[in-house]
Amino acid sequence: MTDLNDFAIARALHLLAIVLWIGGVAFVTLVLLPACRGLPDNRQQLELFEALEHRFAAIARWSVLLAGLSGLWLTSRLDAWSRFTDPLQWWWMHGTVAVWTILAVMLYILEPLVLHRVFRARAQRDPVGTMALILRVHRILLAASLAVVIGAAAGSHGGWRFG
Repeated sequence: MTDLNDFAIARALHLLAIVLWIGGVAFVTLVLLPACRGLPDNRQQLELFEALEHRFAAIARWSVLLAGLSGLWLTSRLDAWSRFTDPLQWWWMHGTVAVWTILAVMLYILEPLVLHRVFRARAQRDPVGTMALILRVHRILLAASLAVVIGAAAGSHGGWRFG
């Protein structure tokens, strides 16, 4: 075993990044947000959520970065660029890029520069509605992420083609 299998290592890193990232989104959506919303003091809900979610944000940023870089590297290594010209055959690759782009923009741009401030101001007026909105956004992101994970798992093994 003198040769490292660069493809296997890249795929393992890619899967690790996806597990950490989507697992974290699932935890925030299914456990953390409902627990925060269960607090009797509406104003403390957002404070607790932000305090705990902030700890996960760094993990999410690194995971999303690793998923993007490893996915880009795998696409290049496989010379799989032509898959992006056939959305029916390779819909899940388009889906992964779309979900990754949305989450990367949210984590790297919107959350630190806009959303934190907007949600804080909105929570002053409507704390219950703000937490409901945050939960709704997370549910949509989780549903899209899981659909793409299922599609990618099946698609990378020959299934889920519509063309």
